[in-house]
Amino acid sequence: MSVPGPSPPDGVLSGPLDCLGAAEPTLGLSDTSPDEGLVEDLMVDDKAVEQLAEGLLSHYLPDLQRSKQALQELTQNQVVLLDTLEQEISKFKECHSMLDINALFTEAKHYHGKLVNIRKEMLMLHEKTSKLKKRALKLQQKRQKEELEREQQQEKEFEREKQLTAKPAKWM
Repeated sequence: MSVPGPSPPDGVLSGPLDCLGAAEPTLGLSDTSPDEGLVEDLMVDDKAVEQLAEGLLSHYLPDLQRSKQALQELTQNQVVLLDTLEQEISKFKECHSMLDINALFTEAKHYHGKLVNIRKEMLMLHEKTSKLKKRALKLQQKRQKEELEREQQQEKEFEREKQLTAKPAKWM
């Protein structure tokens, strides 16, 4: 594929080197290597090199700039995709944390129910113990009363026996 470049400046030849003139000897295939002596024999004008470089740049630079722009777009799109992906990941994490929070609330309700039952049992046990204490106090008071009555009964019997016991008469 040949691309027309800028025209060579005056005094500079363009075209293949073999058509430069018949004054130079042509080399055969077996004489020397194709690269041998090429640099030494070739006299190149700096202006021609500059123009060739400009031509080369003008040929490839637009494609390279388009490629650079396409790469920049791809990089920007990747950045956008990465940001979107990070947002989606954070949303998934929030969903998982919401599930964890829901499980935590369910567990809290379960334990709250257990605490309510324990409190009811404790209140019931407190009532029973207070009733038992009252009953024990009444029983203790009843026993003390019975003991007191028994002691009084024994004293009465003792007094009665004392009175019934014969006493010697006093003779005077």
